Amino acid sequence: MAHLLGAENLSIAFGTRTILDSVSLGLDEGDRIGMVGRNGDGKSTLMRLLAERQSADSGRVTRRRDVTVGYLDQSDVLDGDLTVGQAIVGDAADYEWASDPKIRDVMSGLVQEVDWNAPVSSLSGGQRRRVALAKLLMGDDDVIMLDEPTNHLDVEGVAWLARHLKQRWRATDGALLVVTHDRWFLDEVCTRTWEVHDAVVEPFDGGYAAYVLARAERDRMAAVVENKRQQLIKKELAWLRRGAPARTSKPKFRIEAANTLIADVPEPRDTLSLNKMATARLGKDVLDLENVSLELGDTQLFRNITLRLAPGQRLGIVGVNGAGKTTLLRLLNGTVEPTSGRLKRGKTVQTAVLTQEVRELDDVADLRVIEVIEKEKRVFNVGGRELSAGQLVEQLGFSSQRQWTPVRELSGGERRRLQLLRLLVGEPNVLMLDEPTNDLDTDTLAAVEDVLDGWPGTLVVVSHDRYLLERVTDTQMALLGDGKLRDLPGGVDQYLELREAALASGAGGGSSSQASRAAQAGASRPDAAPGAVATAVAGSAHSEADKRNARKDLTRIERQLTKLSGQSEKIHEQMNRETAGGSPDFEVLADLNAKLQAVAAEQEELEMQWLEASEILE
Repeated sequence: MAHLLGAENLSIAFGTRTILDSVSLGLDEGDRIGMVGRNGDGKSTLMRLLAERQSADSGRVTRRRDVTVGYLDQSDVLDGDLTVGQAIVGDAADYEWASDPKIRDVMSGLVQEVDWNAPVSSLSGGQRRRVALAKLLMGDDDVIMLDEPTNHLDVEGVAWLARHLKQRWRATDGALLVVTHDRWFLDEVCTRTWEVHDAVVEPFDGGYAAYVLARAERDRMAAVVENKRQQLIKKELAWLRRGAPARTSKPKFRIEAANTLIADVPEPRDTLSLNKMATARLGKDVLDLENVSLELGDTQLFRNITLRLAPGQRLGIVGVNGAGKTTLLRLLNGTVEPTSGRLKRGKTVQTAVLTQEVRELDDVADLRVIEVIEKEKRVFNVGGRELSAGQLVEQLGFSSQRQWTPVRELSGGERRRLQLLRLLVGEPNVLMLDEPTNDLDTDTLAAVEDVLDGWPGTLVVVSHDRYLLERVTDTQMALLGDGKLRDLPGGVDQYLELREAALASGAGGGSSSQASRAAQAGASRPDAAPGAVATAVAGSAHSEADKRNARKDLTRIERQLTKLSGQSEKIHEQMNRETAGGSPDFEVLADLNAKLQAVAAEQEELEMQWLEASEILE
């Protein structure tokens, strides 16, 4: 593969902090690379250096003479005085770009619902992001660099972008470098991963899942080495502490060796590992929306929707932009009154909402991080242990120095972490999260998911991050822009299928149009069941014979899935036994991993068959 561009000994520092130290790397034709790392570790800085949008303190960026680079910055760089059409295609006549199928695909995938003649200054943040992305993708650059391209994109937009990038070049052509917190996107598009941490860049083969597996193995090996070093440290310290007379007679080099070992022990890594918070007891009634309709101006946002939340339910909400996802949370929280219908609230329910803007911290902007938590309580009972506010904040990833930072000086990701902790220590039993992944890096996201995994209350999550939805929620529902709320037994994949069917029928969706004529037909009946629209989109009703066969198929598939689940557990046990000794046979592990992947593929195929059969019975 031909080399396209690279870096030689790049170093850059901001103030007294070194961001990158003598980094050398390269992009070759066919590379599809995702960059991961904690916020502030230098991912965007490295991308700007490689795109030559910023200069390094030392080192250089090399580029093949004929290579062109397309770059999408996190910040908005569009001219607000231009119309959408001018911002995307300039002064080119319609016939010059409309005849190109690649350009038409980009237009339909990103800006189909944006007014072509609207000034850029009048667009929302999400629309401006789509316009900037469309302008970039219409070019023929050899290298494309995208900094958080999935920000402001809904689930459908993220799926379209992944499909476009996979099909944009042949496997051996072009190169992609992307920074994103969307782990599904990283897994879907990228074949290599760069982890930026501690001023270095560490490469891994594969997408996000492969990177996590490789990093886990790296950390396990490092833990073995660290354990040996810790034992040596303890031995040296014990030797030094054997009585005052003994210490004075010890050779100086022994004391210096021990001090060197102690000084070399790294600081513990920031983690977000909150144990289960004490929550108020939930009764059998939580929150129920009964035949709720809501009109905002001339728009009917919801039409006779019914939603019942059960104790401990974990619900994910997806939908097109403008369909009312945030408004649905406000209805559940009681901050928005329905036009008709009612909200039934359990007597013991205590809600907490994490909004997109985290405006709840504005009233404590002048306080320090530790003071915000101390306003709630000074001592917390976590996992049977009493922790001070300082200890709890440190568990959230704020170091002893950082916890004295004023809230107004926190980054976006830090503000979201602080507000999430503030909500949890308030001991709610119904937690609602509106786009919780905004501004969080992948490590923090994994830690937040770990917290939510162990949280025992009722959870409602609105997000375009399908990885998060599939990880922390058990059921999903969709808002397609037609005023109805639909069950998604097939998860996010089913939602995308519904959207494709709606678009194929000639209707769009979102804030400017209805989801589909087929969907409207099912939604126009107040007594229509949640699954009625999916049936309408899929086609005519199934016969009784089809349903009998489907029931038989479900029974057969469930038996096979149970059997495969047992096989998967046995393989995992074998892998654990192999790695337990500290010196695993990697050939054996590779063979076991291949078997595990085969079982997983068979499970996935059976699950699709199960979904198809269950749809017949709906």
